[in-house]
Amino acid sequence: MNPLRSLHGYGQSVWLDYIGRELLDSLELRRLIEEDGIVGVTSNPAIFEKSISGGQYYAVDIAKSADMPAALVYEHLALEDIRRAATELYPVYTATQGRDGYASLEVSPHLAHDSELTIEEARRLWAALGQPNTMIKVPATPAGIVAIETLIADGINVNVTLLFGVGAYRQVADAWLRGLERRAAAGGELSQVASVASFFISRIDTAVDTAIDRRLASGVSNRDARALSTLRGTLAIANARQAYLHYLEIVTQPRWRKLANQGAQPQRLLWASTGVKDPAYRDVRYIEELIGSDTVNTVPPATLDAFRDHGVPRDSLLEDIDGALERLSHADRLGIDLATITDVLLADGLRQFRDAHDRLIDAIVQARPIHHHATQFA
Repeated sequence: MNPLRSLHGYGQSVWLDYIGRELLDSLELRRLIEEDGIVGVTSNPAIFEKSISGGQYYAVDIAKSADMPAALVYEHLALEDIRRAATELYPVYTATQGRDGYASLEVSPHLAHDSELTIEEARRLWAALGQPNTMIKVPATPAGIVAIETLIADGINVNVTLLFGVGAYRQVADAWLRGLERRAAAGGELSQVASVASFFISRIDTAVDTAIDRRLASGVSNRDARALSTLRGTLAIANARQAYLHYLEIVTQPRWRKLANQGAQPQRLLWASTGVKDPAYRDVRYIEELIGSDTVNTVPPATLDAFRDHGVPRDSLLEDIDGALERLSHADRLGIDLATITDVLLADGLRQFRDAHDRLIDAIVQARPIHHHATQFA
C-alpha cells in the first residue's frame, strides 16, 4: 500500500504544496492524483516565483505580453495555472462532494493589512477563476481576519494562510463561523462554502530552536539547560496538537451544530510548511506526527517523495496530548515566549511573500525580449 494513499484511511487529505506549468503540461499532477491520491493543490507567491522565473514554460507567454504591466502578466499566468489545476482536480471535487479537489490562489501579499482591498481582490480573483473548486488564500492578519468573515458570507472558498499561533486560529475560526451565520441569515446556501485554516509547522521549530540556543548561550542553570534541550524540535507539533484540540472543541458546540444541520462543512486544519528544515530530524516527521481525522497536509514535492518511499502512517495527532500541553507550558516557564515568536513569524512570512512577489514581477520584466521599460505595476 502506498503510504500516501493510506493517509485517507485516517481521515487526512493530502494536497500538493506546489504548482507549475511543467506539472500540468507533463500530466504529472494527473499522475499524482491517480497514483498517490493527491486531492488538492496550494500555491503562494514564493512557489510562483520559483516556477515562473525558473523555467522556460512561461517564456513564450511572457514575450507575447510585452505591452502589458508585469503585475497583470503574473496574474494571468497564475490564474491559468490554478484554473488548469482545478480542472484536473474537478473529478475529486465531485467524488468527495466538495470536501476536496481544491486549487488555492493567494491575494497579493501587499494587501495583507487592508481588509477592504483584500475583499475586493479576493472577489475579483474568485470571479476570474470561475470554478467552484478553487480557494482564495487570505493571510491571518487582523485585517485578513475581517476579510475572511465577509468572503465566507459571500460564499467564496477561503484558505486562511500564515497561521502560527493558536490565539490567531481562535480568531480565524470565529470569523469563519460569523461568515457562515451571516450567509445563513441572508438565506445563502452553506454546503458549497469550503474553508481550511493553514497552520505553518516547520518554521515554528526553526524559530524556537534558535530561541533555545540563545537562552542556552546566555547562561542558565544545568537543570534549565537540560529542560530546554529536551524541548528542541517539539513545540511545532505540540502547538499543532493544541490547535487541533480547539478544532475538536468547536465542532462539538451548539453554535457549529446549528450550521452543520444547515449543510455547512467544517473548516479543517491544514498543516503547511511540512518540509523538514533541520537535517537532524526525520525528513517525514511533520507528516507522521500530525495524522488525524478532518485534517489536510499540504506537502512539498520532495517531502511527498520521501513519505511515499519510507513514511510510516499512524493515527498520531492526538497522541500524548498531555505531554504536548506540558511542553508548551515548560517552554513558557523557561523563557521561550511562543506568542512573540509566532507574531514575528507572521511578519516574516508576509515579508518573504512580498519579496517573492516583487522578485517575480522583476523577473517578468527582465524576461521580456523588448520593452524592458514597461510599467512594472498595474
